[in-house]
Amino acid sequence: MTSTVERAARVRFRRAMSLMVMTLVVPGSAQLMAGNRKVGQVALRIWLGVLGLSVLLLLAALVDRELVFGMVTNTTLLLLLRLGLMAGAIAWAALLMDAWRLGQPLSLGLAHRRAVVGFNGVLCFGVASVLLFGAHLVGVQRDFIITMFGDGEATSAHDGRYNVLLLGGDSGAGRWGLRPDSMTIASIDADTGRTVLIGLPRNMANFPFREGSVMAEQFPDGFDCEGCYLNGVSTWAGDNTGLFKGSDNPGVDATIMAIEGITDLTINYWAMVNLQGFKDLVDAVGGVTLNVRQPIPVGGLGSDVTGYIEPGVRKLDGHDTLWYARAREGSDDYSRMARQKCVMNAMLEQISPQSAVTNFESIAKASSEMISTNLPASELDTFMSLALKARSEKIASLSLVPPMINTGDPDIDLVHRKVAEAIARAEGDAPAPAKGGRKKSPDSVTGGSVGSLSEGYAANDSEDLGAAC
Repeated sequence: MTSTVERAARVRFRRAMSLMVMTLVVPGSAQLMAGNRKVGQVALRIWLGVLGLSVLLLLAALVDRELVFGMVTNTTLLLLLRLGLMAGAIAWAALLMDAWRLGQPLSLGLAHRRAVVGFNGVLCFGVASVLLFGAHLVGVQRDFIITMFGDGEATSAHDGRYNVLLLGGDSGAGRWGLRPDSMTIASIDADTGRTVLIGLPRNMANFPFREGSVMAEQFPDGFDCEGCYLNGVSTWAGDNTGLFKGSDNPGVDATIMAIEGITDLTINYWAMVNLQGFKDLVDAVGGVTLNVRQPIPVGGLGSDVTGYIEPGVRKLDGHDTLWYARAREGSDDYSRMARQKCVMNAMLEQISPQSAVTNFESIAKASSEMISTNLPASELDTFMSLALKARSEKIASLSLVPPMINTGDPDIDLVHRKVAEAIARAEGDAPAPAKGGRKKSPDSVTGGSVGSLSEGYAANDSEDLGAAC
């Protein structure tokens, strides 16, 4: 008699556990078997619909990545997904609780009852936690897109390339506004993602502005006033905002007019990075590995040097990466330009999809605080696709600096020709520069190997940037 009762108790216990496991694997299956069949049918249909949609999205990702990118950057779809995940968390937990009820826990012995309660609690907490955390990440993604990207007008590629102006702004103490001290154009092939980084020195003077622009009207003979340099264009525009009616960023707009006049490229979009917040992004992705060619001072720029980043292949945190990119103590602006492009290249190559997903929230927070841009949200899918393509391509580089370019009195026709040649070479439409012969200087470092930044060595106009750091 006792053994019969024990066997019956074990059967009820296994049944109770099975109902909860069934609900975990196939929501609604427990209700179809032992509960409200209508509830079970609705839950099962929703579950099968979600599975089918997931399979379709997976197939779409294999066939057309831009379609998926478009969906994950659509704020309306993200809102619906977030609400769906939150509703799913509540509904699935409720189904698990109902499966526990259907297992008739009060008919079980005390030990079995405790086991069933504990198991149900783990399942409810686990399922709800995963879905709610997913909803949280979707919310972070949506808020990030809304905060950082606008709904401005999208522009098409020019001559098959998108030209994005990357500005490094330094809002240090005693400095008015966020002055662009670092200016680099990323010229990106619209089909292959092949990229050329074109660096412009902040101390360039006597340059023309884009024909027909407001700045060209003010300076028809070029920016030739006393102490007027490229990084001062933004400040001048900030002092004369009345000339830029309807502009939200007169300083950036004026700088673009200068960049277009210097390079003969049409800028599609711009992105301003606050260098003071750059370290947060590097820390968010777990640091960046760089090949340090010479001791780089930590400090300076008006403060004391507190140490050095020693030569060697090193994984740097945000603090040291920032100083690697901005240090001028013992070097010059041109060396700093070379190091900054090294950091850009390393970040592009080393940030894996896994680390991006793992640290997504911290990356989004750091990015929204350090970056401002006019790239519209509608173009995010295009540039996400191009970024993935660019990871498999070598990045070429051109720096418009001495000895190739006289920054005090630049030969603009020469600049235009060098920019066109660099892009043509990156596209495979021009022969590579001759190897050997003259010494090179980092002042016009162009990739492949930046070498010792304290020695003059490069005026090859454009090669692959990679082994430098």
